[in-house]
Amino acid sequence: MLPFARVAVIGLGLIGSSVARAVREAMPNVRLTGHDADPQVRETARALALVDDVADHPGAAVLDAELVVLCVPVGAIGAVAAELAPDLPAGVIVTDVGSSKASVAQALAEALPGVAVVPAHPVAGTERSGPEAGFATLFRNRWCILTPAEDADPVAVARVAEFWRRLGADIEQMAPEHHDRVLAVTSHLPHLIAYTIVGTASDLEEVTQSEVIKYSAGGFRDFTRIAASDPTMWRDVFLNNREAVLDMLQRFSEDLSALQRAIRWGQGDELFDRFTRTRAIRRSIVEQGQDDARADFGRSHE
Repeated sequence: MLPFARVAVIGLGLIGSSVARAVREAMPNVRLTGHDADPQVRETARALALVDDVADHPGAAVLDAELVVLCVPVGAIGAVAAELAPDLPAGVIVTDVGSSKASVAQALAEALPGVAVVPAHPVAGTERSGPEAGFATLFRNRWCILTPAEDADPVAVARVAEFWRRLGADIEQMAPEHHDRVLAVTSHLPHLIAYTIVGTASDLEEVTQSEVIKYSAGGFRDFTRIAASDPTMWRDVFLNNREAVLDMLQRFSEDLSALQRAIRWGQGDELFDRFTRTRAIRRSIVEQGQDDARADFGRSHE
């Protein structure tokens, strides 16, 4: 039995369009409606036939929905939810895909009193954005973390969990504050570092007459991939998860200072031990199926 017969996707960028495509593939009998604030995105979504009906107003997309999936930047979730509230049908469940959860949970609780809300974070994505960038297998074998309130309806939580399982995701559940600390170190801080390194290289590029770009090694190329992510989304993530990000940034700064001292004083054993530990973490990520074990991260050289 399908967890939901009618699903509305609000926001049709990379994640929203991937949700729509994955639903089409895994649950073809589900009735899909959608909306995006950008008229051009709505036209593209119609041309791609992402959903059965693309509504020009968000309320029209949710009128008979059983599940509403908010795929908008976390900074906009409260306002979007409040705009939808008058048109939500009785018994609807609202979820989201934001990568910070404590602020999202608070915003949704304030905007949608009395509505069943099950915040979620599919830990999946690419550096690309827009409706053309989505693909049906984006969530396959990736974690989707649910962060429901302690008093959330267990039936609603189970239905949202089953929805994401049908899209190929593995399900984990945790408190929103704990989620935000975990993601601060595994996702948010790495993005912040990538933006910083690429920004520094951009400043240096003028001095070195394009040599930074011309001679980019693999490590720098990987940073540029991360730093090419949606700027609106990541601006909102950092502002909405600021406490956890700042805490992890302080820890990182202290570790970076320790590495500076080791390099300055020629402490090779300390550097070797640190690099050995980090190499083991990479092996663990590969062993758990979260990345590709092939050489050069599975890149094709054909």
